Amino acid sequence: MLIKTFKIRRPKLWLGAIGIIAAAAVVFLLITGMRSSKVRELDTEPRRQAFLHEMGWDIPERFEQVKTVIVPEEWDEVYRSYNKLQKQQGFDLKAYKGMQVQVYTYRVLNYPGHEGEEGIECHLMISDGTLIGGDVCSTALDGFMQGLRCSDRTDDTSKDKAAQSTSSK
Repeated sequence: MLIKTFKIRRPKLWLGAIGIIAAAAVVFLLITGMRSSKVRELDTEPRRQAFLHEMGWDIPERFEQVKTVIVPEEWDEVYRSYNKLQKQQGFDLKAYKGMQVQVYTYRVLNYPGHEGEEGIECHLMISDGTLIGGDVCSTALDGFMQGLRCSDRTDDTSKDKAAQSTSSK
């Protein structure tokens, strides 16, 4: 039987430990840096306007409505489904259960296939100046809801139009 031993001197041991700690610190900073990049401070109207333009939306110069709502403590299926949409965008409303948040409503002027129409709205949910969620939706009876980015658009409306054009032939 052959046994091999290694002798590690203290300076090398300390150097290795420092290297491991440094690597862990880099990983930690990368992870927390990625999370903080999703934090959007939208505490002023110009910041909210700039954010919505960044998302691809043309909106009027000022929000249509702002209201304070309480995120319910107990969620029904509607709120669970809404939070699922929020999670797809990198948000999670669970931390805000029971809290008051402000919901800013903007009219969307350039929704594809609905340009200039009434009833297409964007909602931004803000808590202490920070964006915590939002959506773009149609207020029509057979409306839709999607994430905040213009590219998040569901193709339901384009499918409906295609179905109407083929059925009219």
